[in-house]
Amino acid sequence: MRSIWNGAISFGLVSIPVKLMNATENHSISFRQIHLADGGRIRYHKVCELDEHEVTGAETGKAFEDADGTVIPVTDEDLASLPLPTAKTIEIEGFVPASAIDPLQLDSAYYLSANGGPAAKPYALLREALKRSEKVAVAKFALRGRERLGMLRVVDDVIAMHGLLWPDEIRTPEGIAPDAGIKVRDAELDLADTLMNTLGEADLDTLHDDYREAVEELVAAKAAGETVETVEEEGGGGQVIDLMAALESSVRAAKESHGGDGDEVADVHPIKGRKKTGAKTATGASGAAKKTASGKPAAKRTTAKKTAAEKTTPKKATAKKTSAKRTTAKKTSASKTAAKKTTPKTTGKAAGKRAAPSRPRSTA
Repeated sequence: MRSIWNGAISFGLVSIPVKLMNATENHSISFRQIHLADGGRIRYHKVCELDEHEVTGAETGKAFEDADGTVIPVTDEDLASLPLPTAKTIEIEGFVPASAIDPLQLDSAYYLSANGGPAAKPYALLREALKRSEKVAVAKFALRGRERLGMLRVVDDVIAMHGLLWPDEIRTPEGIAPDAGIKVRDAELDLADTLMNTLGEADLDTLHDDYREAVEELVAAKAAGETVETVEEEGGGGQVIDLMAALESSVRAAKESHGGDGDEVADVHPIKGRKKTGAKTATGASGAAKKTASGKPAAKRTTAKKTAAEKTTPKKATAKKTSAKRTTAKKTSASKTAAKKTTPKTTGKAAGKRAAPSRPRSTA
């Protein structure tokens, strides 16, 4: 790596000579402006607004424009003569827990390497002290003509430095948050938690810039004279009408993309331990019909109706048989009673014997 700054870390009375190198790189694809008529490149020229002549870099300088429009020239020699202790020094101001640094302040990242053999021991001392304390160092340094704030931390066995924005460079988020009257229900939070758990942790090493790859393929296809296939983007970004439905759909999609079953969002389980009656059977059939209306196959609805009919029919037949038995029994009893009433009266001698009154005995 090429160093962009040479200086020293000031750690109390300990001075550590270091070299500063960029820890990040930009992979964005840059485009040039061209003249559409002939494809000629469009360039920007520095032109003096007074004499309207183009000027070179050697003829340009810095200046500060006052509020009233007065231009005050400032040379590099003027800036170099300023009493700036951090011009060539990373001055450590103190140590804080990493959680004390607001991520909004994080800016560019750099690697610091020991500059020369004698710098190796104090470099390792600061590195190990940062590791053991589990803290980060807050420092001030000067780079590209301005003083900056920095945070030193350990990455593997290297001291890294993040440029930090000054606290007064962070804007307050006034008027950005939604109205305080918005209430979030527990059911919505539960679904949001389910969605977060389904998506799981992000593997940063597997993420890449899809757009940059698509641009590279586009440029390669155009260079080879091939036809570029366009992909229509699905409509999105509209207003969410039903938040619960959107959350449930998101959970299903996340489960399907992670190899799970997308139909496990709302399972209905029957209550065990109760006897099923004809009414419950009919209710079950009705429930099956409702499920069919919500998207289940129609075959299941027919089966449910048939099952209900099959379960109900034997009970009706049994009732008819029982009724028939009761009717037969009643008829039999009635016929017996009628037979008793219609039995013929006794006649002849038998009747005379029964009808003859008993004679009184003689008392003489």
